[in-house]
Amino acid sequence: MKLLRQTVLCLLLAVPAVNALASYGIYVGRNLTTDGSVLLGGTGDEVSSHWLEIVPRRSYPEGETIRVGVDEKATYPGQFIDIPQARQTAKYITMSYSDYEGFPPPLTNGGLNEHGLAVRDIWSPSRPELAAMTPNPQTGPNYSDLSRIAVERARTAREAVEIIGGLMDEFGYSTYGGNSHLFADAEEAWVVINFTGGQGLWIAERLGPDEVRMSYPGYVLEIPLDFQDSPDYMGSDNFIDFAVEQGWYDPDSGAPFNVNAIYGNGEGRSDTVKIIEKRLMDQGAAGGVSLRDMMAAVRDPLVSLDTNGYGQVAHIRQQLPHESLQVLWVAPTGSITAPFVPYWIGGSEVLPEYGKHRYLTKGEATRFVTPDFAIQEASLFAGRVFKRLMYYTCDAPERFLAEVTEALAAFENASILDQPGVEARALALYQAGEPGMAGEVFDAYSTERADEALELGQALLASIEARHRLLVGYRAPLDSRTISTRNGPYVNCQPR
Repeated sequence: MKLLRQTVLCLLLAVPAVNALASYGIYVGRNLTTDGSVLLGGTGDEVSSHWLEIVPRRSYPEGETIRVGVDEKATYPGQFIDIPQARQTAKYITMSYSDYEGFPPPLTNGGLNEHGLAVRDIWSPSRPELAAMTPNPQTGPNYSDLSRIAVERARTAREAVEIIGGLMDEFGYSTYGGNSHLFADAEEAWVVINFTGGQGLWIAERLGPDEVRMSYPGYVLEIPLDFQDSPDYMGSDNFIDFAVEQGWYDPDSGAPFNVNAIYGNGEGRSDTVKIIEKRLMDQGAAGGVSLRDMMAAVRDPLVSLDTNGYGQVAHIRQQLPHESLQVLWVAPTGSITAPFVPYWIGGSEVLPEYGKHRYLTKGEATRFVTPDFAIQEASLFAGRVFKRLMYYTCDAPERFLAEVTEALAAFENASILDQPGVEARALALYQAGEPGMAGEVFDAYSTERADEALELGQALLASIEARHRLLVGYRAPLDSRTISTRNGPYVNCQPR
């Protein structure tokens, strides 16, 4: 998800090639969807293992603290501090992962909580002059700390901004070079930019029901100078004044205050963003963006590739009869070759095949499996199955991608058709005073579909592997010493 060097950030702004790590998030407002829901999709891009977790509500004693920040190994070295923990945290669904340069695991990019708040975390580069100001060591919560705190504590997107903004104002922010968040609830969304430099700079912009926004990277463009008087913006008190002090903005010039130009990478929306935002706006105008359409957007070969740790689509519906019906659709790795499976907040179970494994988990290559973890590790890892499918498919996408996409969409369509019946059975049990049995309904369906998704992945893999060997042929690496890359090019399914 995070860029390792500011010098490679600009490479992602061209559509034909993807040459750097970068997460993305896509928001579609409720007036543009087929059912009046809000849709928030995307992924995190990290060099790491990923695993699904359903985290229960938790209570903490008064005075409990949490450790936040980064260590001395981060690109911008830091030291940890302790900040107060909330007395009560919400239940949420997330994909956790183990590794990002100096950031302590487990890490998260957000997810969906019991209140219907969806959270996505996306890169957003700051200008080099700001990066050079970053203290050594830096302190304060990092991007993962803020994402986790948001899904643990906030009930609405606006409240999420207020919470993390307050934490940054009070405790600072530990950066990797600039970051953003997308928060969405059933009414609206907010995009937040956290700037590097240790100056406490952050800005948030409200996204309404008639808007589409893709963060790739996260961006905010023109804002009013009196933004703090507007219900559509929030930000640090020094946000305008600091730019004036640095000579980056002249308030007497009459020029608009363009956040991306002044504090960011100086670019507007990337070409990829323009393509996907326009496509979704056109779909919204032509009858509405469906859940199926959002899955297709997250799966688009422009943005779904080997760097993706997972795929997510939060389907945030209006006035649900019970909060446990909140649902997050999750693909176990990049959704270009992996299906979305529904997980409800009312559920609690995750198949071991979708849990934590050694594959790409930080530090595991230097150790042996413990007896306690052996059976978990013995289970087939869904992430690895669908990665193998990706590597075969993307080696010859003109032969194989269409059939894989068709199969995945058919699988997901069956789940979409089943969804009302599953929720009706669970709701009847809630109304009958049987919440435990209602949770079992969600668990039974999610685990069944997750198991069937794995079977589908194995069947597609076996078929395409056999045909790839016959029709394309085995291709030995030119350099067997070089297995991996940090700065690309990456495995992807874009047309050759």
